[in-house]
Amino acid sequence: MKHYLGDGMLLITAIVWGSGFVVTDIALQYLTPYQVMAGRFVLATLLLTLTFGYKFKTFTKSVWWKGTILGTFLFLAFVLQTVGLQHTTPSKNAFLTAVNVVIVPIIAYLLYKRKIDRFEMVGSVIAIVGIGLLSLQSSMTLNFGDVLSLACAVAFAFDIFYTNLFIKEEDPISVTIVQFITASLLSVVVVLIKGDIPTSLESEGIYSILYLAVFSTTIAYLFQNKAHKYTTASKAAIILSTESFFGMLFSVLFLHEVLTVRMVTGAVLIMVAILIAELKPSFLKKQSVKKTYEK
Repeated sequence: MKHYLGDGMLLITAIVWGSGFVVTDIALQYLTPYQVMAGRFVLATLLLTLTFGYKFKTFTKSVWWKGTILGTFLFLAFVLQTVGLQHTTPSKNAFLTAVNVVIVPIIAYLLYKRKIDRFEMVGSVIAIVGIGLLSLQSSMTLNFGDVLSLACAVAFAFDIFYTNLFIKEEDPISVTIVQFITASLLSVVVVLIKGDIPTSLESEGIYSILYLAVFSTTIAYLFQNKAHKYTTASKAAIILSTESFFGMLFSVLFLHEVLTVRMVTGAVLIMVAILIAELKPSFLKKQSVKKTYEK
């Protein structure tokens, strides 16, 4: 039952992140990318601190260093994605960032010699193809922005993998608080260095930041980090890849993007990828048990 609860929380996270594409598009009309990043993390940190401040007295050195590592990976991923977006197209940036779904199981194998689940790996590859159909609109020649986007995918992959590893041993809320504190401090430092302190704020920009802070950051990451207790890193990456599908869906509904057959095909492939990762192993296990019984 907890297994399905974890998958459900990851799906909710993907839905919220998908809606975040639309809200971020609105926010960037009034604020710089770095201001958006700092705003969402600082507000999310304040919200978590006000809600779960009592947990600070239970923080151990382990919680502090694990949360700091996750916060650093999270910050690096957002920075690389933001800077990469300035040098490449949004579609290529989204696709290359999503390559993390394939990188996660590779990290698990290279660093911890964990056996690569063939069904999850097949699901990961199919998900990448689906995401490509959803997002790619131009050629795949690599430029500087594309390289940064790939580096962003690696950072997100490490964030997903180590979140899955650390949350098995620590309280998810405590780790999330430290993760946000770290990302907030690093984001504010970048804003100060770049001299990006806003002199005026439009109401639309404020509402967008509030949405991103409350839903796309606080609630989404709490759900994601909690869900990692009940699933594998590879499966989590596949489920979270539906962010692309929901981003497309909300863009069609609210930004009036034209829905094409190619986009629908991509969405179907992402759903197939999840079904392969979720159902195929248990199906084969039942078949194996049946054959053994028959013998």
